[in-house]
Amino acid sequence: MKRQARGSGSTVIANTSARKQTVQDTADGGERGPVSQLRRRLGRADLRAVPETRRALRELLRHWGRPGQSETAELLTSELVTNALVHTDQDAYLTATVGPDCLRVEVRDFVAGRPQPRRPDPGDATHGRGLALVQSLADAWGVRPHATGKAVWFELGAEMA
Repeated sequence: MKRQARGSGSTVIANTSARKQTVQDTADGGERGPVSQLRRRLGRADLRAVPETRRALRELLRHWGRPGQSETAELLTSELVTNALVHTDQDAYLTATVGPDCLRVEVRDFVAGRPQPRRPDPGDATHGRGLALVQSLADAWGVRPHATGKAVWFELGAEMA
């Protein structure tokens, strides 16, 4: 069963393409534990960012979750990054936040159109499957509108297999 979307917790400020560790606050003012974050600027239409992002995420998730979780996270992140780079003509920004309970990956772009999962065309083996994969493999996912553009995000729980 899919979880409902929830707030993003505390904000972690980090340099582009950097990792940072901090402590995440809970809603009641307590501390949840260490949080690591990867932030990366994705250059306009630069599809080299897809494997580079996968490698950086793999390093961030080296000790996170059960076997197979990192690979699922890499696949879903690749789909969001590819969508942002292929369907927009602007830069995008990736933020991956690893907490004790969950991984949250968000890709922000500056185009207002809201993405919709499509039914893949059986004759086209490479297009139309990204959001369907995110929808089926993520514990939660969604689109958060911004004044300019949107952020598409997903979450995976650390204990899920």
